[in-house]
Amino acid sequence: MTASRERPRIVCLPGDCIGPEVMAVAERVLRELAPDLDLEEHLFGAAAIRATGTSLPDETLAACRTADAVLKAPIGDPEFDAADVRPEQGMLQLRAELDVYANLRPASQGEVDLLIVRELVGGLYFGARGVRDDGTVFDTCEYHPAQVERIARRAFELARARNRRLTSVDKANVLETSRLWRRVVHEVAADYPDVEVADLLVDNAAMQLASAPEQFDVIVTENMFGDILSDLAAAMTGGLGLAPSASLGDAGPGIFEPVHGSAPDIAGRGIANPTGMLLSTALMLEHGLGREAEAGILRGAVDVGRRTSPTPDVGGQATTSEFSDAVVAALA
Repeated sequence: MTASRERPRIVCLPGDCIGPEVMAVAERVLRELAPDLDLEEHLFGAAAIRATGTSLPDETLAACRTADAVLKAPIGDPEFDAADVRPEQGMLQLRAELDVYANLRPASQGEVDLLIVRELVGGLYFGARGVRDDGTVFDTCEYHPAQVERIARRAFELARARNRRLTSVDKANVLETSRLWRRVVHEVAADYPDVEVADLLVDNAAMQLASAPEQFDVIVTENMFGDILSDLAAAMTGGLGLAPSASLGDAGPGIFEPVHGSAPDIAGRGIANPTGMLLSTALMLEHGLGREAEAGILRGAVDVGRRTSPTPDVGGQATTSEFSDAVVAALA
């Protein structure tokens, strides 16, 4: 989606623990790089539960619906790990409410440059679940052909803009949902004769990602498989702590957030690494606002920060503030 209003409006969700620390860096960078953006913060996650009793207050949801993009920091707090109302419930609700069905997880390092496109609002995580009288617990994986078609089409478009190679990952030798997935993907492929498409079973895909990730360009897969494979790809290219993500729909704002958690063990110590947050901000500039040039500038500045001011999690000694200073200096 490309913002059309004169001053695009970005809803910032600072989240929990280190969330406000890395969000502050993202907001600082945006004020330097794109001063025409209107940034506004809203409660979300554990902070929202403490203030309102729910992780996604109505006011926050209403603001997100009318924004040009949603920039979200990590959520989660040990205080609510076993509670009836948990921060993560708000995340699932926000994704469903905004219908951001396409989760983009880029992974690049050296010869590896791949993009995983994960279906985000269907499958096992959103199917019927419960407990039967005999104590059996169940979760249901369901997909409608239309859900598969739209994520496949999005993946083909992204592949067309890259190296024109798409790998569709499923478990068609076992699962009915995967057989539907494979059939629909190949139906959509007929509209993209310029994109090479291949099928791969998910267990083989995991092995191939671990042993030869450089062979992949774009991977498209369902929700749970994508959740697992994207974390594996991140581990192969620097770790979850550095990985960004974008969640996009066909209309309305996307959600842009780092993959890592809220890291309560280092919260307040000023040593959080904002790389994932800043690279997610770059995805927001590119895919949420149509500002590819500014996204490229930001990615270059983050590379400078990583080289000159590494934080303790990657073997350096820089503070979050010092990393932020290095990135802002590189922007200039």
